[in-house]
Amino acid sequence: MFTHLDLRKKFADFWKEKNHKEVPPISLVPQNDPTTLFTGSGMQQLVPYLLGEVHPLGKRLYNIQPCFRSQDVLEIGDNRHTTFFEMMGNWSLGDYFKKEQLSWFWQFLTQILGFDKKRLYVTVFAGDKKNNLDPDNESRKIWLELGVPENHIFSYGPEKNWWSRAGVPDNMPEGEPGGPDSEVFYDFGQDFKLHENSPYSSLKCHPNCDCGRFLEIGNSVFMQFKKTKNGFEELPAKNVDFGGGLERMLAAANNNPDVFLTELYLPIIKNIEKIVDKKYENEDDKRKIRIIADHLKGAVFLIKSGVYPSNKERGYVLRRLLRRVTIKMYQLKGKKVLANDLNLAVEAIIEIYKNIYFEEKDLEEIKPVIGEEIDRFNKTLEKGFSILQKIEKPTGKQVFDLYQSYGFPKELTEELLKEKGLTFNQKEFDEEFEKHRALSRTASVGMFKGGLADHSKNTLRYHTATHLLHQALFDVLGESIRQEGSHITGERLRFDFYCAKKPTTEGLKEVEKIINQKIKEELPVNFVVLPKEEAYKIGAKAFFKEKYPDMVKVYYIGQSLETAYSKEFCGGPHVTNTKEIGKIEIFKFEKIGANLYRIYAK
Repeated sequence: MFTHLDLRKKFADFWKEKNHKEVPPISLVPQNDPTTLFTGSGMQQLVPYLLGEVHPLGKRLYNIQPCFRSQDVLEIGDNRHTTFFEMMGNWSLGDYFKKEQLSWFWQFLTQILGFDKKRLYVTVFAGDKKNNLDPDNESRKIWLELGVPENHIFSYGPEKNWWSRAGVPDNMPEGEPGGPDSEVFYDFGQDFKLHENSPYSSLKCHPNCDCGRFLEIGNSVFMQFKKTKNGFEELPAKNVDFGGGLERMLAAANNNPDVFLTELYLPIIKNIEKIVDKKYENEDDKRKIRIIADHLKGAVFLIKSGVYPSNKERGYVLRRLLRRVTIKMYQLKGKKVLANDLNLAVEAIIEIYKNIYFEEKDLEEIKPVIGEEIDRFNKTLEKGFSILQKIEKPTGKQVFDLYQSYGFPKELTEELLKEKGLTFNQKEFDEEFEKHRALSRTASVGMFKGGLADHSKNTLRYHTATHLLHQALFDVLGESIRQEGSHITGERLRFDFYCAKKPTTEGLKEVEKIINQKIKEELPVNFVVLPKEEAYKIGAKAFFKEKYPDMVKVYYIGQSLETAYSKEFCGGPHVTNTKEIGKIEIFKFEKIGANLYRIYAK
């Protein structure tokens, strides 16, 4: 049995031997990035460096990054999709390119992990005639030289084998970098019937057909072009951006197509089986158990990252996960879930990742959050059940309203109505659902871009103002100040902090006064790259929830590092002078927890 600890160690050791430095993972809640709710990829923190900034650790990097994709919620239930996952990545920032990357990844798969070469298939970019982009014959040639047979190499267009932050070449704005990519797939063979009730023919099957026979385990992106007015031109420094899902690679390493049967999920599933008295092997129950296991794990990691259930943004995503867990448990169990029912499953999640992401003390902080939300939703469920009992002639709109307002899935409502000999108009429900989905897409378009590092003028101003706010809070309220998080949009900044005593109105006015004084002083903003311990010694402030590499970037606001008003660990970017910020006003202040406070400024 190949364990996830084996895989982590082998991946880290392999890239260390290739002179790569580890980039510590960032939080699931990214700091100072208004374009995304969650960290959704390993490269998210590296966007500035892929665009040309110098990374403090050098040109060769690797890491294993926890990720969460809220847009994938409705896809959960098959053998491969999960909301929470870990992305194993390596990067070359203008150093090595295609030949080294493809041969090294092939070496890792076949020699380090011992994958059967006959089970590996690769894909390359087929070209894009419309944009005068040639096929990636170079990658094809490299794969052939590595011994991959011609019939194991497939070519696809830009929809499958091109990467840019804006998607396909047609969608890229001027100045945007991008390039072809090459994916590796693991073939589980014709004997695996993966997608329930979806038989397939091996004659028609190919790596990207989504039948379930093939599983993508790694993608090497070659960022070698920039879009211009006249088309695409080669970048002077070409980058490699590799990502491979840890869960998927572990499933392939154990020759099991179901990621939920790896040790990263199986202990959770065993506990769910006990609670609902159902077996995972039962095809009717498998999808629901997968949803519970995935959503519960996602919820545990979000709470650990400081997210709490609410009706807004990240809190709403967490609330939605826990409500879906409660509903699926009800469907399997036949009665409502109690707050303590899930404790053992939560304990299993923390045990799996103990000493990687969790400590024992986390258990007592996470369990009550889940329990309270489930208790709260149980009351909502009861209201929904009460309304449902009174419906005599159900319409599709009523069924949708139960889904939207009370969290009742259509299938559950359908089942309960069937018991009363009633049906509803499916078409009307679908119409209401599509209306809601269209509105949701419009409302969330600015928050689900996937971490495309907003560098707009307003964002840079707010980013730098946050540093001034942090230091001013220290000046006025003392050394107990500790940053708990921040969130920036183009319209305002939000800063969460711990303080031993509640700030007074007068104190906040003084904070605001100091910030605006420093803006008036027209202080320059610069950065230096230092060893982490040296940065601490000179008084640079750090966000305690972040893990920092041995070499760090410290931004300072002032004439010199020695005399700077503010010194802080930060990846940037910022304005070049405080005069660019403009006057700052603290317009809202609130208490958000025990000794925890939130400031809004614009």
